Amino acid sequence: MAIKLDIKTLPSYVKIIIAVLPSIVIALLVLFLVINPKMKQIKVLDAEIDKQNNEIAASQTKAAKLELLKLENERLVKRINELKEQLPDEKEISSLLKQVSDMGTSAGLEIKSWKPAPKVMHPSGIVYEIPISVDVMGTYHNLGYFLSSVTKLNRIVNIDNMKLGTPKKEKNDTILQVSFRASTFSAVPDAEMAKAPADAAKAPAGAAKAPAGKK
Repeated sequence: MAIKLDIKTLPSYVKIIIAVLPSIVIALLVLFLVINPKMKQIKVLDAEIDKQNNEIAASQTKAAKLELLKLENERLVKRINELKEQLPDEKEISSLLKQVSDMGTSAGLEIKSWKPAPKVMHPSGIVYEIPISVDVMGTYHNLGYFLSSVTKLNRIVNIDNMKLGTPKKEKNDTILQVSFRASTFSAVPDAEMAKAPADAAKAPAGAAKAPAGKK
């Protein structure tokens, strides 16, 4: 038996529900089938964008530091080159030492002894040290003038281990007997610096250690 439904006889709220229901169903279908998947995709893309933004920011920070490091490296290279200019080549050592000796004579000092020693590797490993043991005689004024002249050289010359002997009175002057060490430096040639690590690597493991002696 068929049921006949006369919409006209239905209450108003039922008519409203029947009219609105298809729209609600369609809206729900659109929400679940279209909008929700798109929202999930948007969240994934937002997360990816945030990740890329963080990577970009980190890269920019590193790039800024890289530029600073490049500038610092250029400054250090320039400073090293300036210092190397103060280091005489080995060919110039003899003329530099003669210059220092002549300065002592010009200052009025009597050079009693001038003994250059063999060059030795400086602990830094990048320069040779060339020490000279010197004994001189002269007044305080002579010595002061000599030391002042050494400081004005455009090459590095260090004066250390200075020892004063018993002063002697000669006429109106006090004569000092002074011994000191004058040291200059020369850069280790690049070829030797490159060779040193290779020689160290070739050396036997126990070569650097001397055998213990018998007690």
